[in-house]
Amino acid sequence: MEWIEAKVEGHIGYISLKRKEAANALSQAMLREFMTQLKEWSFNKEIRAVIITGDGEKVFCAGADLRERKEMTEKEVHQAVASIRETVNLIHDFPVPVIAAINGAAIGGGLELALACDIRIAAVNAKVGLSETTLGIIPGAGGTQRLAREIGLQRAKQLIFTGDTLTADQAYEWGLLLKVVPFNQLMQEATELAGKIAQNGPIAVKQAKFAINHGTEVDLVTGLAIEKNSYEVVIPTKDRLEGLQAFKEKRKPQYKGE
Repeated sequence: MEWIEAKVEGHIGYISLKRKEAANALSQAMLREFMTQLKEWSFNKEIRAVIITGDGEKVFCAGADLRERKEMTEKEVHQAVASIRETVNLIHDFPVPVIAAINGAAIGGGLELALACDIRIAAVNAKVGLSETTLGIIPGAGGTQRLAREIGLQRAKQLIFTGDTLTADQAYEWGLLLKVVPFNQLMQEATELAGKIAQNGPIAVKQAKFAINHGTEVDLVTGLAIEKNSYEVVIPTKDRLEGLQAFKEKRKPQYKGE
């Protein structure tokens, strides 16, 4: 692929946005590659966690490619926004945990992409924000909804209404980031976290993600029912029996996703 780099190592899928000369902006060509890769990997049982990052030391993703957008008709703009929305939703709904390794600025659609990930780790030089209102538009790929759920209504409104950006440390204080690390430790931290996830029962992790994502959007009684159904999925698995046997034998379990 030309605009993203994708590889799988040790049950971890890595995707890097490869347009640093254009601030890793989401062109239509990049989005097509991104969606193709995500859809392909969604059926790959060897992948137990995914890490998304940007190329370079300055920008994770600057959001939509505004130079490309400037040349579009109104109809094409609708289609372009729909493509970003679809890509972001694919990340949110991806069956295994997705980690955003935010190497630099995550602005507009770039932050919306990161918000769709399950966990966000950022380099100390990173900054984040939803700047759309400064351009006369609003976040259109989940930003108005996911940001509010992560940091609360008042703070989300302030950021979106003003278009302000946060430093990595501020974003951590507001609960938007799990951890802030030096740039040269970013991928190591993300890989270590993904590796810990990949060691656990893959069916269990998938069902845990499903239960959390869907259960937290409904009332408690419905959420508990979703959790119950997810638990019932893991009961007949070989992985569950392997976990019990490994515990009994005081050894590390060898899960196969079966």
